[in-house]
Amino acid sequence: MKFTKGKKLLLLGILLVVIDQVIKVLVKTNMTLGEHFSVLGDWFQILFIENKGMAFGMSFGGVAGKYVLTVFRILLFAALCWWISKLIARKEAVPTGVLVGLTLITAGAFGNIIDCLFYGLVFTESTPLTISTFGHYAPFMQGKVVDMLYFPLWRWPEWMPLVGGDIFFEPVFNFADSCVTVGALYLILFQWKFFSKES
Repeated sequence: MKFTKGKKLLLLGILLVVIDQVIKVLVKTNMTLGEHFSVLGDWFQILFIENKGMAFGMSFGGVAGKYVLTVFRILLFAALCWWISKLIARKEAVPTGVLVGLTLITAGAFGNIIDCLFYGLVFTESTPLTISTFGHYAPFMQGKVVDMLYFPLWRWPEWMPLVGGDIFFEPVFNFADSCVTVGALYLILFQWKFFSKES
C-alpha cells in the first residue's frame, strides 16, 4: 500500500492525538487532583490539574464561555483540516515543513477538543482526595482539560522588581498544548517565507 503525503500526515496526526490521550487518561485515572511527582529534579514535574478549556491552565467565561471556546476550537480544527487538504492538492509543491507544522497544530487542537466534548461524560470528577474512575461529572462540551506537564525551571531572586520570588514558567500544560506551540513556533521561525509569499 502506497502512503501518499496526505496519508502520512493523517497518520502523524492520529499518532499525536493517541499519545496525548494516553497520557491524559493515565494521569486522570491514577492521580488525585493536585498530586505531583518529580521526573527531573525540581525542573520537570508531573502535576495533575484540570482547567475549563484554555491552554496553559487558563479558563474563560464560565459555562457559556466554555461552549463558545469549544465551538471555536471545533471551527478552527475544521478550518485547519480544510487548509491542509487544499495545500496537499496543489499542483505546485508545498514545503513538507509547512504541512507538518499545520498538522501539529491541528492534532493539538483536536486533542483538547476530545477532553472538552467527552471527558465529562466518561469520567467521574477528580478531587484532591479521590482518583477518577469511569462515570460522569459534566454534560457534553463541558469536560475539563487535563494538564500535567510542569517546568518550574527557576525562581526569580527576591530582590528583582515585579517578578521577585516568582517561578520563571509557572503554567501547567499538556502534550496537545505542546503540539500547538511547537507547530506554531516552527512555522513562524522557519516557514515564514512561505506564508509571506502566500499573503
